[in-house]
Amino acid sequence: MIELRFLPLRARLTLWYMLVLGAVVALYIAGTAFVLYWQLSHQLSRFAIQDVETVEGLLSFTPDGHLNLNENYHNHPQSRLVLERMVEVLSPSGTVLYRNERLDGRALGGAILPKEGVNGYSERSTLLSDGTRVLLVSRRHILAGRPIIIRLAYNQKPIWSRIEELLTASFIALPVVLAMAGFAGYHLARRSLAPLEEITSRAEQITADNLRQRLPVENPRDEVGHLARVFNSVLDRLEESFERLKRFTSDASHELRTPLSAIRSVGEVGLQKSETPAEYQDTIGSMLEEVNRLTRLVENLLEISRADAGQIRPGLTVFSPLDVVREVGAVLDVLVEEKALQLRLSGDADVTVKGDRLLFRQAVMNVLHNAVKYTPAGGTISVGVTEHLGFGVVHIADTGPGIPREHRGKVFDRFYRIDAARARDTGGAGLGLSIAKWALQVQGGEIKVEDSVEGTAFRIQLPAVSAFQPKMT
Repeated sequence: MIELRFLPLRARLTLWYMLVLGAVVALYIAGTAFVLYWQLSHQLSRFAIQDVETVEGLLSFTPDGHLNLNENYHNHPQSRLVLERMVEVLSPSGTVLYRNERLDGRALGGAILPKEGVNGYSERSTLLSDGTRVLLVSRRHILAGRPIIIRLAYNQKPIWSRIEELLTASFIALPVVLAMAGFAGYHLARRSLAPLEEITSRAEQITADNLRQRLPVENPRDEVGHLARVFNSVLDRLEESFERLKRFTSDASHELRTPLSAIRSVGEVGLQKSETPAEYQDTIGSMLEEVNRLTRLVENLLEISRADAGQIRPGLTVFSPLDVVREVGAVLDVLVEEKALQLRLSGDADVTVKGDRLLFRQAVMNVLHNAVKYTPAGGTISVGVTEHLGFGVVHIADTGPGIPREHRGKVFDRFYRIDAARARDTGGAGLGLSIAKWALQVQGGEIKVEDSVEGTAFRIQLPAVSAFQPKMT
């Protein structure tokens, strides 16, 4: 037997539709049969009560004390059921006083029930000795000064015959109805799934070479349209990722090729000339400088690759940003002295933040190192630590050439440089700020370029420890 999950979606929808419809129709048929049974039983019960009253007037005792029923008179001569009534009259002690021929000697209702027929009519359904199901109505009556119990019953077979006719006709028509509904449901499912098939067909044609294509959205408000919009959104992100990957690969190749070409050129020139040992030392020194630059670039690329792969997990601790700033300043002190710069450090030592100390130190190092590289000799670099709106903030400002406003939104992109020639001269590859941005974002921080009257100003922030502490009321 084929499982439903292996069938096409339109076939499964059609089968489920037929199953649900069949269940609903079956419940409707059952409900209709029950209502019909209740109505016919109610009508038969009313008719039986009326007939009991008629029988009361037709009963009489003969001179020899026997009870007689005059059935030559009928209160409802138009009804065939009158001729089929079954009558039994009992004394309060249970003695049978009268039993008509239609009972054919069968007892009607068995022993007398407590309060049967007292103060009204007693109705119940019972079986005769031969299994015939009848509707029985009983009532106590006084005839010629003697108490009697009149029992009158009608065969319920006509009712059940009507029910059987209804059920037979309904269940004969049910397969035809389900077949027609299935045919219509299949075509409806096919039309409903047509946009989905179109989306599938278009999606199969999309490859890495044509990510600009998008899926058709006929009705953006229905489920299929929502699916298409979500898929188009995924394609937008994929296209953007592929473009970034292409740019990254191209830029990385270019950056790697530049120092390698320089090493090769310096080496070839050195081999072609007969140089003194001192000149060979200068040649080797130039090659080592390019090797160091190449090593830093490879390390940065490896770190970015690990970050994109999610292999670097921040270890959150509580630390002072001012201590980190002082450590970075001490490391860069030699470069600061070489260019005769003024490095001014200030801030509140009580400000503490929660984050990864090493990643935060790397971000501060990259930004402060850029400030040292691009600030002219004799310039000033100011670093301040404050707390503002639940964040520990590090302000780094220099008196360098500054960043034009049109470039501020791109300086954190990988390999982006405002002046490629100047950056290459200073040994930069355009990765420092990109790494700094990632190092802060991964631990809930932020970095951005601020407006400055002179030079460049950066704002680095991490959630302060006070932001994690409950406020006292």
